[in-house]
Amino acid sequence: MSNNNIKKVKASDLDLKEKVVAINRVAKVVKGGRRFSFSAIVVVGNGNGVVGYGLGKANEVTDAITKGIDDAKKNLIKVPVLNGTVPHAQLGKFGGGRILLKPASQGTGVIAGGAMRAVLESAGVHDVLAKSQGSSNPHNVVKATFDALINMRDPYTVAEQRGVSMSKVFNG
Repeated sequence: MSNNNIKKVKASDLDLKEKVVAINRVAKVVKGGRRFSFSAIVVVGNGNGVVGYGLGKANEVTDAITKGIDDAKKNLIKVPVLNGTVPHAQLGKFGGGRILLKPASQGTGVIAGGAMRAVLESAGVHDVLAKSQGSSNPHNVVKATFDALINMRDPYTVAEQRGVSMSKVFNG
């Protein structure tokens, strides 16, 4: 992930909705048997270009989810959403997770698998074609999706970075 274009957002002034992506039961073997704890991956977003993910671990499922939500609110980013879709095709990678995002026309819907779908819907993307090509591990798929979204650039940013006008971005 290139850290030069990450647009961090503060959670306090947003109306965030949370989605639990995955809950994992982990066992620790102790003298008296197995001790179970839970880890939860949670995605939060306002459905309007702001999204974040977090990981919570605890002995109870509800506590793990609560911790995940708190963690997610600390890692919010701003994502460019144009007319309900992503601005351009983008690959995302994290560990074994590889994903591909492509813009789609109005009315297509979110064509994406489990972990990716939660992230894209929370970000407010309504029409997108997505494919998970590598590992199906929810941790890595969520992080790869964030990698792709962080590297998305809207036309205004492109124009700014190139130092040209908006018309040049589309025609040049």
